[in-house]
Amino acid sequence: MSRLIQPNLFMAMIASGFFLISCKNENSKKYLNEAQDVPKQENIQIIDNGKEQRVDILIKGKLFTSYRYPKNIKKPVLYPLVTPQGTKITRRFPMEQSSGERVDHPHHVGVWFNYGDVNGLDFWNNSDSIATDKKELYGTIVHKKINKIVENKNTALLEVTMEWLSPEQKTLMVENTTFIVENKGDIYTLDRITKLTAKEDVLFKDNKEGLLGVRVRRELEHPSNKPTIFTDVNGIPTGVPVLNNEKVKGKYVNSEGVEGEDTWGKRARWVNLTSNINGEHISLAIVDHSENIGYPTYWHTRGYGLFAANPLGQSVFSKGKNVLNFKLNKGESKTFKHRIVVASKLLDEVRLNKEFNEFSNK
Repeated sequence: MSRLIQPNLFMAMIASGFFLISCKNENSKKYLNEAQDVPKQENIQIIDNGKEQRVDILIKGKLFTSYRYPKNIKKPVLYPLVTPQGTKITRRFPMEQSSGERVDHPHHVGVWFNYGDVNGLDFWNNSDSIATDKKELYGTIVHKKINKIVENKNTALLEVTMEWLSPEQKTLMVENTTFIVENKGDIYTLDRITKLTAKEDVLFKDNKEGLLGVRVRRELEHPSNKPTIFTDVNGIPTGVPVLNNEKVKGKYVNSEGVEGEDTWGKRARWVNLTSNINGEHISLAIVDHSENIGYPTYWHTRGYGLFAANPLGQSVFSKGKNVLNFKLNKGESKTFKHRIVVASKLLDEVRLNKEFNEFSNK
């Protein structure tokens, strides 16, 4: 999206009190953004780089995250995720070359939203690494269009449409997602409001692989002294090797006071992952919403760096005591709401409960 504006036109736009932002994507519209009586760089900026299949979100002129939708990663993602002090906290692989990081689970890319069993198709584990003779088992989510961009001083909004496709390119669901970013100084919040509308009857069979996931960088992992092998729903194994634990200081804690990897499979209103990277105290929290199905959600929190909220895999996490098998009939919709909190400091229970209450009252 070009932001080069002729000087006379620019002054006229300021005088009239608005900015007009156009998107090059032919499916996109032109949007009227609310004006602010502050320098543009002080706003949260949303920049559509359509040719690069990327929408950048900047806070005070610096990258916070990008909405990315290249076809090779099989779903749109947010990547990277950056703290207020400028530290990238998402794993670089497979988006960038890096050293000293794990290269397991190539489908773990930045921040994403999908599921491991939708009408028998695995959307969660899909990646370019899937063998040709196995591709029929996996679903893909594709970006369709940008619907709205709104920029303000301390908040901004990006609304997009995606489609969940079968291997035959049949649309199972239409997804309309709104990302709302807020700058709170040394805390950034990102709300993801996702509405799924079924184009045919859709069954989300209980599965541990879901729903909102983040893959974090090495320093946010829990120290581990043993290799591990994980298997997806189709029986395909992925090894997680032992690496040098120097500087690895990650620790989960949830709203119920459970800590470390014991947070896996537990219900909680929020989970916070903390660490220290080069002297910067960092908190990364995911916050559930009281209106979500399965509230409070179960958590798929792995020490090796997978951090996910999964309200749909209830029979897995409850060891069969609860079964959901959530279904959307053709034409029905369901909305999922989550908040991601990124801070350049350690957040305590009081602050995270405040974030939960604020978010659930929206």
